[in-house]
Amino acid sequence: MAGVTKDQVLEQLKTVTGPDFNSNIVELGLVSDIFIADSKVFFSITVPAARAQELEPLRAAAERVVKSMPGVAGAVVALTAEKKGGPTSDDAPPRAVPSPRPTQRPAPAGAVPPPRVPAQGAPAQAAPAQTAHGHGHGAPVKAGVPGVKAIIAVASGKGGVGKSTTAVNLALGLQANGHKVGILDADIYGPSMPRLLGLHGKPEVISGRVLKPMEGYGLKVMSIGFLVEEETPMIWRGPMVMSALTQMLREVQWGDLDVLVVDMPPGTGDAQLTMAQQVPLAGAVIVSTPQDLALIDARKGLNMFKKVDVPLLGIVENMSYFIAPDTGARYDIFGHGGARNEAERLGVPFLGEVPLVMEIRETSDSGKPVVVSNPDGPQAKAYRDIAARVWDQLAMAKGGRTAPAIVFE
Repeated sequence: MAGVTKDQVLEQLKTVTGPDFNSNIVELGLVSDIFIADSKVFFSITVPAARAQELEPLRAAAERVVKSMPGVAGAVVALTAEKKGGPTSDDAPPRAVPSPRPTQRPAPAGAVPPPRVPAQGAPAQAAPAQTAHGHGHGAPVKAGVPGVKAIIAVASGKGGVGKSTTAVNLALGLQANGHKVGILDADIYGPSMPRLLGLHGKPEVISGRVLKPMEGYGLKVMSIGFLVEEETPMIWRGPMVMSALTQMLREVQWGDLDVLVVDMPPGTGDAQLTMAQQVPLAGAVIVSTPQDLALIDARKGLNMFKKVDVPLLGIVENMSYFIAPDTGARYDIFGHGGARNEAERLGVPFLGEVPLVMEIRETSDSGKPVVVSNPDGPQAKAYRDIAARVWDQLAMAKGGRTAPAIVFE
């Protein structure tokens, strides 16, 4: 049977009445471009920002009618705020608004539910956040993830610096040092964890809604790469990205973890900023190469986390130097020591350097990261040492205090 088309989806959405009952959401021009991948339908509905929460039933109705269509395996529907006036540029993209958690509905039999949690991309002041009781003044306490003691972000100001390889080996290094660890692949547009950990298949669905994470080398793992084919392009707007990230974070049965490592998307865009604002990050690790160009972008990442009060656990210098396998000669291809010097200049901990060696690339491509494929080798030791320093910085960032009790609404 041929897959569902955009025109068929639009025709079905004409049965959903608009917010003031004077027409349907299609004729009112509230529906964004529709993206269909693997029989899953993705789109957003533009509504006035002030009415976003009261119009959650509208979003739920649109999702329900699309999911009922023959040939549709699932749907992601996000509300997007229509913001008028204000100091922002007319060219600025619309921002997602939080809306109440939808009523639990069973997923289609045998189908993995696509990300469908309401987007969380609004500025923190746009709507009240879930808070921990006893903190009625100042900024609200961000809702944590049940069972997860600490969440750390691994980020970079730009792509191509080995951030994902560093993130997975850092997670495995933390585990090798005796901690319970999970990893969330938050790079929606370029998910790497399925390949880096040699994982295939789809997560199991529990109770029709919650996803059971995949497991690789003892790590609990979640990635959008498990839900879509590797070659499928993720042509998503910001609200859909945040919807996916929110579900993969909060609707996954992580269990008891000492640390959840989040492999952040590269750069400092809306997804990264919103993740930092909405998630109770215990700290951030910045990955950079020694060259000046990469360090310029690394500073942007550092400044982003500073602005949202996320502790900086330190900087890792990746591809720090190259050792020729035939002669043993050392070459500083991208320069050397730039990240260490930058860390000292900014007063940020320097976590360590990782050389540019063939073994790390080969083990990453084969789905057997160097920390587990050659645990006694010098490269694995470098990552374990970095992991130990991250853990020490994490303990210092916590200040020896226990985490506040999180009470969910």
